[in-house]
Amino acid sequence: MRDLITYIAVTALMLSVTPVIAQTPEQYFETANAHYAEGRYQEAIDDYKKILDSNQESAAVYYNLANAHFKLNNVAPSIYYYEKAKQLAPADSDIKNNASFADKMKIDAITPLPENTLQKWFNSILNIMTTDGWAYATVAFVFLFVILFISYYFSVASGKKRLFFVSSVTSLLLALLSLVFAYNAFAKISKDNPAIVFAATSEVKSEPNLKSTQAFILHEGTKVMILETVDNWNKIKLADGKTGWIPTTDVRAL
Repeated sequence: MRDLITYIAVTALMLSVTPVIAQTPEQYFETANAHYAEGRYQEAIDDYKKILDSNQESAAVYYNLANAHFKLNNVAPSIYYYEKAKQLAPADSDIKNNASFADKMKIDAITPLPENTLQKWFNSILNIMTTDGWAYATVAFVFLFVILFISYYFSVASGKKRLFFVSSVTSLLLALLSLVFAYNAFAKISKDNPAIVFAATSEVKSEPNLKSTQAFILHEGTKVMILETVDNWNKIKLADGKTGWIPTTDVRAL
């Protein structure tokens, strides 16, 4: 009798666990989207996070997760996940538009240091694609250059020869330009260490200890750059150039 009860209990447990285990990230995504469409935003958030917990990520998951947090007026999480989405799809207009709405919920208004026209132009092009995108573009242009140069080499007609030569040179120049952007995108990722303030209010100190003087105060949703870490403190830099020390528990790195 005892064995029978044990068998029934184990079987019931397995049946209750199996549906959870069987669900794939795609199924979680569909379920989360359904919850979002029904206005059950917290349930949608829970399912989107299950996708991330399975080591799967995409711009769509981060974007939808940010939208759900935005609907619940969760300032820091919505900005954080929009930033994660932009890292994977920097040229996506929907992500950028919704991120701008989320930014308006922030309390801190920080004016970035001015950029000259050349810097703005360069950064606007750099942000069109990710580092991988620029790398793939470089490979594609190099491959195109090889094909066009071979065509130029074996062409007999002078008109086609001239066309293939000009096209191959153009492809080579575009490959070199893409390589420059790929290198700069990689250098930017390696150097930058962005983070979002998650604490409702955080007192930024002049030194990495509680006894030091207050440098300034930040609020949730503000984006910072982490320069270094000492014990439980992060040295941060704002877009306006100000620096200070903030507890590591108050920020979440991107």
